[in-house]
Amino acid sequence: MTLVGGGPGAPDLLTVRAWRALQSADVVVADRLGPVEILAELPPHIRVVDVGKEPGRHPVPQERINELLVEHALAGAHVVRLKGGDPFVLGRGGEEVVACVAAGVPVEVVPGVTSAVAVPGLAGIPLTHRGVTTGFHVVSGHCASGSSDPQVTGANHGSDNSGPLDAAALSCVRDATATLVVLMGVRSLGAIVAQSLAAGADPATPVAIVENGSTPEQRVTRARLEEAADVAAARGVRSPAVVVIGRVAADGLLEGSRERRLAGAGV
Repeated sequence: MTLVGGGPGAPDLLTVRAWRALQSADVVVADRLGPVEILAELPPHIRVVDVGKEPGRHPVPQERINELLVEHALAGAHVVRLKGGDPFVLGRGGEEVVACVAAGVPVEVVPGVTSAVAVPGLAGIPLTHRGVTTGFHVVSGHCASGSSDPQVTGANHGSDNSGPLDAAALSCVRDATATLVVLMGVRSLGAIVAQSLAAGADPATPVAIVENGSTPEQRVTRARLEEAADVAAARGVRSPAVVVIGRVAADGLLEGSRERRLAGAGV
């Protein structure tokens, strides 16, 4: 079995190694995210199995996905598991490798361009920037708030210190020590905002939400931390999206850097 990271969505961000693996497959088990349009370019003899999950809807449970990979591989097929982004960055790729190895199925891993870095970059947001921050922290917001129904999140999630962010993530926001990147965080944005503010974060901290990164539908929504959930709700922000919290998310950051370079100051 070959575990392939497909990148954030644009077909031309698929690596050469990933494309070669796909072309040599007998069976491709694919998610709904990543470069799914590339599947139409595969040879017709390759069977494509759609196991895509959507927010609040998982028609094929993870355990069944693991079983499918093992079943096809043990039947003699070259199985390619195509996942969006990088399979080892909040992609549950590790679970799939464990299941295959336990069944005696050898696994090759093809890393992908992770959306945690690529999507902000494509929107002109550097996760690190000299004089601003020298590190970033990536977390999942997937299991944040109690309700799994709304796809657009407002700010009414209480004001206590409970929520999806761990101590390290809270420190990033509160102390501005690093950029915080939240994947799968649209539904839990209200809880993230409330938790951060309760922990003492600056309400004016810049937030950028990048929807459908790397695709023609890419859209960036910016707001202050204290207003981020309400602004996102008003604009109808939906997943897939990457949330960036920190000073690098400020609008015009790179434009200012360009002006300094033109003035000979350097960056």
